[in-house]
Amino acid sequence: MLTVESLVEGLGLELAAGRESATAPVRWVHITELPDPTPWLSGSELLLTTGIQLDTAEKQRSFVRRLAGHGLAGLGFGTGFDHEKLPAALVEQARKLGFPVFEVPYEVPFIAITEKAFTRLVNEQYEVLQRGTAIHKRLERLVIEENGLPAVVDELGRAIGGTVAVLDAGGETLASAAGFPHLSEDALAAMHTQLSEHDGNGRRPPVPFVPDHSDLGDRALALPVATGTAGTGAQAWLVAARAAGAPGPFERLILQQAVTVVALELMRQRTVRDTERRLAGDVLAEALGGHLDPAELEARLAPFGIHSTAAVLVFALADPGPAEVTLDRMLARAGHGRLVAQRGALLCAVVSMEDEEQTLELAHEARAAIASAHGPVRAAVSRPAPAAALRRSFHEARCALEAVALSAADGNGAADVASHRDLGAFQLLLSIQDDEELRLYCDSVLGPLASSGGEYGSELLRSLEVFIEQNGNWERAARELFCHRHTLRYRIRKIEDLTGRDLSRAQDRIEFWLALRGAELVA
Repeated sequence: MLTVESLVEGLGLELAAGRESATAPVRWVHITELPDPTPWLSGSELLLTTGIQLDTAEKQRSFVRRLAGHGLAGLGFGTGFDHEKLPAALVEQARKLGFPVFEVPYEVPFIAITEKAFTRLVNEQYEVLQRGTAIHKRLERLVIEENGLPAVVDELGRAIGGTVAVLDAGGETLASAAGFPHLSEDALAAMHTQLSEHDGNGRRPPVPFVPDHSDLGDRALALPVATGTAGTGAQAWLVAARAAGAPGPFERLILQQAVTVVALELMRQRTVRDTERRLAGDVLAEALGGHLDPAELEARLAPFGIHSTAAVLVFALADPGPAEVTLDRMLARAGHGRLVAQRGALLCAVVSMEDEEQTLELAHEARAAIASAHGPVRAAVSRPAPAAALRRSFHEARCALEAVALSAADGNGAADVASHRDLGAFQLLLSIQDDEELRLYCDSVLGPLASSGGEYGSELLRSLEVFIEQNGNWERAARELFCHRHTLRYRIRKIEDLTGRDLSRAQDRIEFWLALRGAELVA
């Protein structure tokens, strides 16, 4: 690092004042004869002058006060021109302020000082660039070798000598450097608000900023990480806090370079996650469709960390897509093998679990996490069972969710998380082990609607289901079906004609309801 002290010693000169401050870095060297050059200086410059206009003691003292007050690194005063030696008033004022001043004899041209200083500065910047490039290559190698985001932030933490963390757009920590104190909860909470303030909200690009928190002081820097299209805001933030001192040019350089590496790693993770989600959806669809024998099903579940025993969690919410990442991340933090995928309008998770109470507790935590991030959600969970029985576990959870929904529609209170204890009559359907027998029963009740109703058959089935769910209330059922009540009455008469049953009879309603639910189990 170029300092006034090192430059003076390299030139064979001596400091006349301010030795205690001569170790401050020199950013640039400037030559001037103005009595007040500070409007054109930004601080940390070394100033060279012959003092042509400093012809009185008061001007000399004022000149030093201006330079020191503006944060300059020091003053080199050329003698042999208007001044044969250093002015006493100037040296006296510099000593009072602890401001570095040295004499530049006539035989030492200013160009010799500037050349020496600029050579040092260029070499230092080149060294910084070389060190930054070496670290950037190490970070790239970590991504190429798929070491993951934790390895990237660990390397960054060692490089800057402090804490490094990657936060998502909501302020949640995705990874933080090991071996250094983590950001405090208070600092993270304050960061959450500041991230949104600097994000730009799609109207302008997100900008780096110095986090405002007493734990961080001026030691920290937050930089936006963009992994999407322009104008979408920051997808994540790279936050770094040095153990001591503000980030210097070297730290700022490698952090700026690291933003690109972090973005690449997040994109790689997203690609892997999207692939895993498609695979998870395929495995779940084949398992629920009964297309996998037990041995093959266990083999397909093993890569997801699901082995002997598993439970199924299901969630019903307005938009399950965004909640899929939230659920997967929450289960990963809990340390469970899991398969997360959508099944129709439901968000499902197959989780490696053995204890029923722990499974129920996990379902409550998952529901709370989803509700906090995505709004109202209904949840249900199956009992832990052999992984080969995944299909039955899914229907147990789904039926429990529906049973609780029906109970709530009747004005009864509903559990936060439904379970096998809430199944009611669904337990009868789930106890039937022979799918073919159940399919034959369903066909005997509902078959005439599919075979005689033509293209209208699916509409008749939907009308029948809603009419039963609404307990025969014509107004509510018609409203849910978006049709007039007279249209619904026509459909119900058509159903009764095709099946020979009477929906005003309790027995026929029960048989229709059992057949509709049973058809879902063997679908």
